[in-house]
Amino acid sequence: MPATKLTMERQHFDDLRAIIYERSGIRLADSKRHVLESRLSRRLEELGLDGFGQYVRFLSIGPYQMDEFQEMLNRITVNETSFFRNEPQLDVFESVALSDLLEARRDTKRLRIWSAACSTGEEPYTIAMQLHRVLGVRLADWHIEILGTDISERALDRAQKGVFPAFSFRSVNPLVIKRYFTEEDGAYRLDPSIMQMVSFELHNLKDRLAPRRRGLWDVVFCRNVLMHFDDAMKSQVAEMFHDQLEDDGYLFIGHSESLQNLGVPFTPVEDAQAFAYRKSMREA
Repeated sequence: MPATKLTMERQHFDDLRAIIYERSGIRLADSKRHVLESRLSRRLEELGLDGFGQYVRFLSIGPYQMDEFQEMLNRITVNETSFFRNEPQLDVFESVALSDLLEARRDTKRLRIWSAACSTGEEPYTIAMQLHRVLGVRLADWHIEILGTDISERALDRAQKGVFPAFSFRSVNPLVIKRYFTEEDGAYRLDPSIMQMVSFELHNLKDRLAPRRRGLWDVVFCRNVLMHFDDAMKSQVAEMFHDQLEDDGYLFIGHSESLQNLGVPFTPVEDAQAFAYRKSMREA
């Protein structure tokens, strides 16, 4: 039986998006009111709530408010991604960042890459496939750590299963699919050798403390996420990435995003397809 679609009053929308912004940094535009209403109506029915006013109170008080906030995020976040997304940028990652870092780390043979807001895992797995191809037999000599993080538990659960629909491969060379995936009932299972190169962890980009326990990274990917933040949140996230990058580290962002005017010391990579920055040192 289909869920009853409840009506979200303007005040309840304002209350909900204030909660979402306060806890995640995500800024919802006015146009998202009906999207929120549609995606949460079934949840209110499941909880036995009569309206969004009760739901706002449920998210604001009581012992389960943070658990419910996570459930709400699972339902409202859009996990739009694919393998080898924006391939020209990935070519720059390989030819510039990887080339520099593999040479710089030739003695330690240690490389650490963080895919922030990785959704269902296509991005960190893409990075793993690139490294598998670039290093070849040398891969066994390297300690490669690739971490995928996201705010959605549901997305991370899908990522860890390693099974993807055909839609995830809309810009992938068929030879890559043949090399790294096995077809199963219309879906595709990733090779275990690639899966074991990536670990996943729940992380809210508003949390600047949690990444510190993970140490410094050589490369951070955070693509098509900053566009959902206001300037204050963008600056906060950029500062976090700057703090968590090695001095010669790289940051890759989405093609419609920029770090310009955020006041965080990064230097753009001089390539039209890069959408990437090298970490710069702060002035004394």
